Amino acid sequence: MNIFSRYTALSCLTCLALIVPVRAEQSSASDLRFEISFPKSISSTPLTGRMFLILSRDDTREPRLQVGRYGPALLGVDFEDLSAGQTVTIDAKTLGWPIGNLAELAAGDYYVQAVLSKYTKFERADGHVLWMHNDQWEGQRWNRSPGNVTSAPLKLSLDPSAAVTHRFEVNQVLPPIEIPEDNEWVKRIKIQSKILTEFWGQPMYLGATVLLPRGYAQHPNASYPAVYSQGHFSLSPPLRFGRDESLTDSWKSLETRPRFIAVTLQHPTPYFDDSYAVNSANNGPYGDAIHQELIPEIERQFRVIPSPYARVLTGGSTGGWESFALQVFYPDFYGGTWSFAPDPLDFRNVEGIDVYGDTNAFFKVHDWYQVPTANTRFAPTGEVRLTSGQRNRMELVHGTKGRSGQQLDVWSSVFGPIGDDGYFKPLFDKRTGEMDPTVAQYWKENFDLRHYLETRWSEVGSKLVGKLHIICGQMDNFYLNVGVYHMEEFLENTREPYYAGSITYGARGSHGYRPYTTEQLLRIMADHITKNAPPEADASQWKY
Repeated sequence: MNIFSRYTALSCLTCLALIVPVRAEQSSASDLRFEISFPKSISSTPLTGRMFLILSRDDTREPRLQVGRYGPALLGVDFEDLSAGQTVTIDAKTLGWPIGNLAELAAGDYYVQAVLSKYTKFERADGHVLWMHNDQWEGQRWNRSPGNVTSAPLKLSLDPSAAVTHRFEVNQVLPPIEIPEDNEWVKRIKIQSKILTEFWGQPMYLGATVLLPRGYAQHPNASYPAVYSQGHFSLSPPLRFGRDESLTDSWKSLETRPRFIAVTLQHPTPYFDDSYAVNSANNGPYGDAIHQELIPEIERQFRVIPSPYARVLTGGSTGGWESFALQVFYPDFYGGTWSFAPDPLDFRNVEGIDVYGDTNAFFKVHDWYQVPTANTRFAPTGEVRLTSGQRNRMELVHGTKGRSGQQLDVWSSVFGPIGDDGYFKPLFDKRTGEMDPTVAQYWKENFDLRHYLETRWSEVGSKLVGKLHIICGQMDNFYLNVGVYHMEEFLENTREPYYAGSITYGARGSHGYRPYTTEQLLRIMADHITKNAPPEADASQWKY
């Protein structure tokens, strides 16, 4: 069934009536344009946000649901105080991805859809006023965020050389996110954070999805170690329970084995679907909120052993950096981390960019010549799929002032300082690639984890012995293995004390490299917890 069969004949007639191709008197390659508005039924007060236009050759899904790193064509433009009936114009001057603008569009038939992404006014505690997307528990995805407004997808014949204006309106409000129901295995909590609400000047929420072990109800006196499995925003159960058949079967098994409570935290910010779980100038005190509000609530509601030795961390990519950073920044709170393909642990390679050595984020300078900086590659061949310049143009189309909700922008929001306008001060210019060395220095002093450990090892090293474990493919799609190499160089040379952890590589492994199953990982964690438990701890209560 294609996307059009989901609309009734009446609704399609209504949509067609709203789209009026207007042919200009004179045509040029730059005269194709779209004028988009919303009716008073959507809002009787002016709106501020960003208007997106998606052009796809595929009708199997709505165009908005196809938006991604490699296509379809996406264009976007900011608007302020837009009233019902007023139009937002998208034309050949509007930046696009992967096309540069409408003038580069090949003539042909396209499935076209517009999305109005609403921004919320945040009056932050630091005195700055920002307009940003307020996450609605969808994980900072404007193309499915509740309250955003779309047009119905329609097939249009487009020719950039023809001076035609397509006028239409967005009039379909995206519905609330459906929260899965709890069951005997999976429980969910959501709390308003006082700490974050005060910082942002708007109600801000934290949540957790908790996976309970077999026999939890039948062993009311048992308490369990907690596995904090981190990553991008998700309402799905931790550890792919219910999706990973092997893990699900072992989790439910009657066989005697270590039992855990597994937890995934939800902490989206106005910049991204995940705060990186640390205190940062732009996102606010998420580290404080998680450790002073959310985890205490989890330990109040569920029988988690409330001791550092029984709290362990894991995660991949974003969750890989997060799990490693939490162990490093909170060495007395957690008992060990197994971090997979972590985001840059050393900023000499941030998806190809050397934060300290490059003068431009988009290319490398080699004496007489320069080479585009690679951002993404295929594994195991190493073929480059995206350059840094391309990746950053894609992000800029998704949002100005760092509001793209994409990877390079969130790193700037977490690792960087606040700019004069209240948004983050960028590491580099998104249009030219020119680097700002003062921002690079801020990154280094605050969030370069290798630098942090190197300069503080005498202070924190004794608290991290045996706790740091990294797993990474050497053909990581985003070059994250390079940061691991730098971290390994430091850790393997530590003395008094030696770090006594582990670093595991996959010779041709991609971003998803895993040398063992989740069930095997849990057994490794169980042995680690048992080894480091205090003498009075009774491990038999969670091994049944």
